[in-house]
Amino acid sequence: MTTPASRTGLRADARRNRARVLAAAHEAFADEGPSVPLDEIARRAGVGAGTVYRHFPSKEMLFEAVVLDRIEWLAGQARERLEAADPGAAFFEFFDVVAEQALLNKALCDALEASTGLPFKAASDERAEFRAAFADLLRRAQAAGAVRADVEPGDLTALLAGYLAIQRQAPAGRPLAKIIADGLRA
Repeated sequence: MTTPASRTGLRADARRNRARVLAAAHEAFADEGPSVPLDEIARRAGVGAGTVYRHFPSKEMLFEAVVLDRIEWLAGQARERLEAADPGAAFFEFFDVVAEQALLNKALCDALEASTGLPFKAASDERAEFRAAFADLLRRAQAAGAVRADVEPGDLTALLAGYLAIQRQAPAGRPLAKIIADGLRA
């Protein structure tokens, strides 16, 4: 797997191509699931198939890179919101963003596991960075009185799992997921 640290040694054009492939793969996986051919991803990225294979020798490696890229993106989104004037609004907005991304990533991870028989596990460094940023957002929102004081950072995973289950099961137009978010409010 290509790690964030090893990408820094790439030439500028290779970094741009890699970013284009990741963006195209994210879109293609979202549209068509993990069965989308690598050639289709190359077409969407505007690069040759060889470029895709040079960066990602297998579809599983590309998929893993897409998920890790999303986790890194989410950590960045959390860090950006740490400076928000309204910590409560920033927290709840981010909670929704995480849930939206998690719905897509969960579906893709499940589909990939079904097709390969191998469970996907995100790299611990990326997960730790994401969790730390999310915890910082939580603490700021709690300090501002927007989120219940008895919610701990470790609770967010379980709360998101429930939120996602409700999102998948709720009838259209029903605000059931909002009830969970409202339960977090102070």
